[in-house]
Amino acid sequence: MMLVLLAFAIWVAAWALNAWLANGRLAGSQAVRIAVPLIFGGTILLVWELLVRGLEIDLVILPPPSLVAQTFAANLSTLWADFVQTILKGALSGYVIGCLIAFTIAIVVDRSDFLRRGLLPVGNFMAALPIVGTAPILVMWFGFDWQSKAAVVVVMVFFPMLVNIVAGLADTTAMQRDLMRTYSASYWQSLFSLRLPAAMPFIFNGLKVSATLALIGAIVAEFFGSPTVGLGFRINASLGQLALDMVWAVIVVAALAGSAFYGVLTLIERRVTYWHPSQRN
Repeated sequence: MMLVLLAFAIWVAAWALNAWLANGRLAGSQAVRIAVPLIFGGTILLVWELLVRGLEIDLVILPPPSLVAQTFAANLSTLWADFVQTILKGALSGYVIGCLIAFTIAIVVDRSDFLRRGLLPVGNFMAALPIVGTAPILVMWFGFDWQSKAAVVVVMVFFPMLVNIVAGLADTTAMQRDLMRTYSASYWQSLFSLRLPAAMPFIFNGLKVSATLALIGAIVAEFFGSPTVGLGFRINASLGQLALDMVWAVIVVAALAGSAFYGVLTLIERRVTYWHPSQRN
């Protein structure tokens, strides 16, 4: 009971500290913007640990963070092999291929009103397909290795990227387009000098959304067939063994990879779209 009361006290104290930092004179500083989420996340982990220990919850049902950390450290080589198989081979390759295909088709669609009217509804149909239905089919087509997971990722990221790129290329004013015509600019000159830079916020929005979809798609696809390696395979096998500490360790790997990927895209976006109002201080 003492641990439960301690967990409650720590939660209240951390909440008060974060409220003071967020509303204080230094609220806009870089240090406070970093400290607030770190304090919040650390508090959740500490309260989680204390509640599991204090309420004597079965460690099989809900392992504490300390046990997850021990499992993570003891299986670094296994988790690294799973990371390479799922993230670097399946998710990243499918992500790059899907985004490149979407960009190429978006340029073609942008030049043809007929294709815009015909392909976008088809893309919408593809986006509505459930992954639990398409993943087994693609696994049967492309085999049980990472190629089938990359194919699933391509299907998942294609439509969000296509829609965002097409919308971004159309995000120019009539005055801007008339100015390019005044300069006798060709389609490609107008594309690279005006329309593509104006579409960058939309493109990066699609890239960030697709990054999350790529990770989810690669992991879920491994539930339907995979060699004895991969994050999805590890989750499936560990659940069958009731090793939830290993499941949580795999979740940590996926969360860290997704956060790092999203962070890299955000940093690149700030450098590329520094002129956009959303990036100004």
